[in-house]
Amino acid sequence: MGIFDKIKEKLTNEFIDIVEWLDYTDDTICYRFERYQNEIKNNAKLIVREGQIAVFINEGQLADVFEPGTYTLNTQNMPILTTLKGWKYGFDSPFKAEVYFINTTLFTDEKWGTKNPITLSDDRFGLIEIRAFGTYAFRIEDAGKFIIDIVGTDNNFTNFEINEHLKSLIATRFTDTVGEANLPIELYAANTTELSQTCKEVMEPEFLSVGISLEKFYIENVSMPEELKKEIFEYSRIDKLDLDKLTKFKTAKAIEAAAKNEGGTAGAGMGMGMGFVLAQQMGGLMSPQMGGQQQNPMQQQGGMMPPPMPPSIQYFYSHEGKQMGPVNFEQLKALFASRTVNKESLVWKQGMANWTALKEVEELKAFLGGNTPPPLPPQ
Repeated sequence: MGIFDKIKEKLTNEFIDIVEWLDYTDDTICYRFERYQNEIKNNAKLIVREGQIAVFINEGQLADVFEPGTYTLNTQNMPILTTLKGWKYGFDSPFKAEVYFINTTLFTDEKWGTKNPITLSDDRFGLIEIRAFGTYAFRIEDAGKFIIDIVGTDNNFTNFEINEHLKSLIATRFTDTVGEANLPIELYAANTTELSQTCKEVMEPEFLSVGISLEKFYIENVSMPEELKKEIFEYSRIDKLDLDKLTKFKTAKAIEAAAKNEGGTAGAGMGMGMGFVLAQQMGGLMSPQMGGQQQNPMQQQGGMMPPPMPPSIQYFYSHEGKQMGPVNFEQLKALFASRTVNKESLVWKQGMANWTALKEVEELKAFLGGNTPPPLPPQ
């Protein structure tokens, strides 16, 4: 055998006869077939296994795409590459082309989450912040589009690389979706299934635009600050309880707290004042039960009858667009303390021409604070 025959044999042995990819990983999405200066031989075998798609790229242009099966590479089953190469009448010599294998299996249990809190506006609680996290699953739908738009010339593209892009997309679309949903804040955590389906429908076109199919999307948790949770729980209880009973209950609790306060005369004075209010309420309840037998202390001491107490001012207030009341001053104060009403809530009493914000009513300004006495004059 001459020297040229040996060179020819060596080159022939370097020609690739079988093109295939055995995936030993669980995270590779795209693998470029390594051929290091070798050329693919005419009539070479292409083996595409289940869960794979083979894509031929010629000088940066997308050529033929092969689904699972075994193929003999020639002009008959490579029409696009044949056109790009100009093989009008077939070919005998080896050829060069980049071959990418795409993993089309389902990638499951991929994690997503909001890196920063999402700020929402709620009619009752104002501006609030929530966070969310969950899982999603995807697969490659359009191998050619995925290679051109995402992979580029990467020879070993993993799901870690694409996940960073997908998680950013998910967080953005999730923020838009919950913002447009305009649900009461307590319903976000209670309706994760419906919200997950809505988010999936919104995100699917974005995924498909780069050749990816979003198969599943789950919201596992929507969280919020602990203090906001407490407010929501209290609000839900108030919404279910009888308002008048709740006001009396809170008044009794305030009296109990004032009685335990040993910090000074201010606490004692408050306790006494609220004690008088409760005594009046209890007295009004007890009088009918005693058949009118209860006597006024002034009558017992001197037989003198004081003038009747002036009637307490009754207030009506607006809550969630509805007229509520009437309630007295202390009851309205308890409602303010429990955040059922606030300084912007509309109130009305007899003698007022129109409904007015609570903060504009002179005697109710005490609710807003500022009751600290001035410092004592110097001795």
